[in-house]
Amino acid sequence: MRCGTCQKLALQFTGAGAIVQTNKRAGACRREDKPPPQAMNNWRMYSERFPARTEFVRIRSLDYHVWRWGAPEADAPPLVLVHGWMDVGASYQFMVDALSEALVQGRTILAPDWRGFGLTKPPAPTDHYAFADYLADLDQLLDHYAGDRPVDLVGHSMGGNIAMMYAGVRAARVRRLVNLEGFGLPASQPESAVRRYGEWMDEIRQLERGELALKSYEGLDGVARRLMKTNPRLSQDKAEWLAQHWAAPDASGRWAILGDAAHKVKSAQIYRVDEVQALYAAITAPTLAVEASGDSLSQWWQGRYTLAQYHERLKAVADCRTAVIQDAGHMLHHDQPEVLAKLIEAFLLD
Repeated sequence: MRCGTCQKLALQFTGAGAIVQTNKRAGACRREDKPPPQAMNNWRMYSERFPARTEFVRIRSLDYHVWRWGAPEADAPPLVLVHGWMDVGASYQFMVDALSEALVQGRTILAPDWRGFGLTKPPAPTDHYAFADYLADLDQLLDHYAGDRPVDLVGHSMGGNIAMMYAGVRAARVRRLVNLEGFGLPASQPESAVRRYGEWMDEIRQLERGELALKSYEGLDGVARRLMKTNPRLSQDKAEWLAQHWAAPDASGRWAILGDAAHKVKSAQIYRVDEVQALYAAITAPTLAVEASGDSLSQWWQGRYTLAQYHERLKAVADCRTAVIQDAGHMLHHDQPEVLAKLIEAFLLD
């Protein structure tokens, strides 16, 4: 679940507590059973409090893989959870398990695998992904699952950026909005477009030569260790559980990450803050922007883009409050799922 570079790579346009500051159907579903847990060495597998069921739904020529919890039909707004770069819908399991039984049993909770991640495979090989496609995918997923009903939308990292943009474009479809460390990128200057287009073309060639291939692992335990190395706060049992959903055996028997290497190709378009601010200003849903105490922005951008600048951008959102999760890093839904679940649940019920 390495999202430390979510904003760098995908958005090139593409413990203890929280401190709060102030129907139309798009296609037919095919259900599938979850794969049985696989024991690794003598590690103890994480046990889900609220096991998910998964299904595929036809969206824009793709078979979209969707994780589902809760009541299939419920009067309360659906809760939609969208993941970050090089992640999967299963990433939200720990946070869902920390929600109250009343909320889980009283709602439909959905977490799709974005196109090119997890089990949502592209219909044909591709050499890049356009960020706008995520918005269109989300729009049709909501057609399928929510019809005309507004939803509560939660997004992490890249998913947080998608959620913020979507809530500006389709304001009436979002009742409440939660952004988990979806910071966006440093401001770009127009003249940088010259370099960006060149980099984009060069990276496509690198992809074709196999230079952007994702690392594979000899066994599932290697995947779990990779997850723990990337996030030292991740416990062994959770790493083991995530590994079986984050990777799968390839033709050679090695475990390959369930992410298309084409996601490593940056967008050809530069990041335009003025456009993002216009989208933020169009958001009508009450919004909660959640950060980890670890200050990911300082680690990634070394002063080029700061939390203060991010907070200044958030002022464009009409109704926005912020919160900080203590003793957490970028994967705050893994690091402090109980604290985050309580924070989100209180916000949704406020």
